Amino acid sequence: MLKPKTEPKWSSYMSESAECKLRAALCHPVSSVDPQAMAAVTPIKPFSPEETRWILEHLQHPSVFLNMTQGWPVLHWTAQHLSGCLQDRLIRFRLGRKEATNAPLFETQCSYIEATVTQFLRWTQHQTDVGSFSEYPCSEYWAYADYKYITTLFHDQPSMFEDVKWSEFGFEGRNGKESTLWIGSEGANTPCHLDTYGCNLVLQVQGRKRWHLFPPEDTAKLYPTRIPYEESSVFSQVHVLHPDLRKFPQFQGARAHTVTLEPGQVLYVPRHWWHYVESIDPITVSVNSWIELEVDDAARVSEAVTRTVVCAMKSALSDDNADTWLNPTEEEKLSHEENMQYLNLAVSAQRKRGLFHRKPSPDPRATQPAKRDSCGRLKLRGDGVKVPASVRLPFGQHLIPVKCQEDEPEETVPEETVPEDSSCDAAVSPGEDGSAGAKGKHTCGADLTQFSSCNLATERGNNQGSGPSLITTNDLLDCLVHPDIISRVTELLLERHGGGHL
Repeated sequence: MLKPKTEPKWSSYMSESAECKLRAALCHPVSSVDPQAMAAVTPIKPFSPEETRWILEHLQHPSVFLNMTQGWPVLHWTAQHLSGCLQDRLIRFRLGRKEATNAPLFETQCSYIEATVTQFLRWTQHQTDVGSFSEYPCSEYWAYADYKYITTLFHDQPSMFEDVKWSEFGFEGRNGKESTLWIGSEGANTPCHLDTYGCNLVLQVQGRKRWHLFPPEDTAKLYPTRIPYEESSVFSQVHVLHPDLRKFPQFQGARAHTVTLEPGQVLYVPRHWWHYVESIDPITVSVNSWIELEVDDAARVSEAVTRTVVCAMKSALSDDNADTWLNPTEEEKLSHEENMQYLNLAVSAQRKRGLFHRKPSPDPRATQPAKRDSCGRLKLRGDGVKVPASVRLPFGQHLIPVKCQEDEPEETVPEETVPEDSSCDAAVSPGEDGSAGAKGKHTCGADLTQFSSCNLATERGNNQGSGPSLITTNDLLDCLVHPDIISRVTELLLERHGGGHL
């Protein structure tokens, strides 16, 4: 039976006992009211931890939880409050220009400074004594203190970890120790990307952020790339707000899901959903936690394969390999030997977990605690398993799905004229019987020794300003480490060395 035997009661916002105590409190003078009775009249959360966990197990699309964070101390973590907590501690800010462009601004193209939160606040208010911010006018730049691990930031104030209460979402014992902090100014943004590990819960604390999300099925339309390289992040080559439709025509078919997240609200981002995030208020503060999934074991194998290939090719000496390809979040480039060790460890871990041929149970069993594997990770329906139509999620005033934007009239993109001699087919004259002519067998797959560096130099000269550009190392990598290709390579590796199939 796919539907739980006893569905959770979603409508009750206050228990009967609490309602009785409220009536009693209203009938007596304040001085005579028992403090415990007053505490009991506090409205209960719309969903219990068990109910919330059940919802998360079955959500297939981004959704926003409302009225779930009342009473969380972390809601007091405004930038002003954090400046008092952190005092003179320097943290790293990423800065980018506020300028219209149709190319994404990757983290490798940003500026970085060390400053205090107090200096950041003064800078946003156009004041003096702003430290390193003085070189970057607030009118021209945005600033972002992103990916700040709370356990590192407040290592000397561990009590602050308890201000974040993910346990109320059904993750017992989870708090700020497993969370990251984000502080930004208006315009601060994260390039469009997908996370290869886990799913995401995001709490908005101060200001508003606008999220632009795209489903995993639209991956091809987002033109994925692993340059710059960062473990667990696949970036899009498209600036989703100002796309270059001549260069990326398929993006016209991408289905954007947009939502503005306000203080106190929690956004759930399912596994592998693309997202571009921008701050739309003068100051924003967010806290998020990536929730581990059982499928992350296989994802780590894929990431190990990707890193091995990217590092090997980008480490090769070449004229077109001079770009900054390693994301600043990566500490260092590993050697090929280290990458192979990591790959073998990832395959070994997958083998030991015994996850091959594992299929989710057809019965969600919502009345029982959420399933976890031996490492305590979630087994979510969002891993690609369709939720049966009989399972009804409690969408309403406390849970809102992020809907797809209404289709807009497609912009006509002029077709590019392809030079007659630019394709392999143009160089081949078919024989009378329909077979390839004299050059047919080797025109596209010719003996590489027949091409010299002189031929390549001539080709470069001929392509200056017109015609198709030469294939670069990054172009080749975009194909070799495309998510679809890496997924298949991972399957082959696990079939041959992992003792089974995914």
